[in-house]
Amino acid sequence: MFSHHANPEGTLQVTVVEARKLKDEDLIGKNDPYVELWLDSKYKQRTKTLNGTNDPVFNQTFTFPLSRGSSDHKLHFQVFDKDTIGSDEVGKCSVDFADVVQGRPVDDWFKLKGSTGLRSHGDLHLVLSFVPSY
Repeated sequence: MFSHHANPEGTLQVTVVEARKLKDEDLIGKNDPYVELWLDSKYKQRTKTLNGTNDPVFNQTFTFPLSRGSSDHKLHFQVFDKDTIGSDEVGKCSVDFADVVQGRPVDDWFKLKGSTGLRSHGDLHLVLSFVPSY
C-alpha cells in the first residue's frame, strides 16, 4: 500500500471538462474564458480561450508527472476572462488529489471563489485520474 502522505510515481491526468455560470467580468457581453492549472506555479498549463460564453465546454486533458515521495496533493485552477489587453480573474479553486493517487478517480463540480472568497463565481467540472508508472 502507498503511504497516504506521499505520492507514488506516475501521471496525474486532469480533464477540464466545462464551466458553468461564470461571473461576468466585462460590462458588456460575456466572458472569453480560459483556465490555468498547476501543481507548481513555475509550470502552469492552460486551456484554449473560448469566446463569448459564461458556460464554456473545454474538454481538454492535461498531464502532470508525479515523482515518488512528493507530498503536494493540491492542484490549483484559475479561470480568467481574456481581454484585449490583459486578463481578469473570474475565480479559482484548489483540488486535493490525495484520494486520486490512491486509485479513486474524481469526476465532480468545484465552486470557483473570487479573490475575496465571499460568493460563488461559477463552477468548474473536472475529471482527475492517476496512471501509476510500474
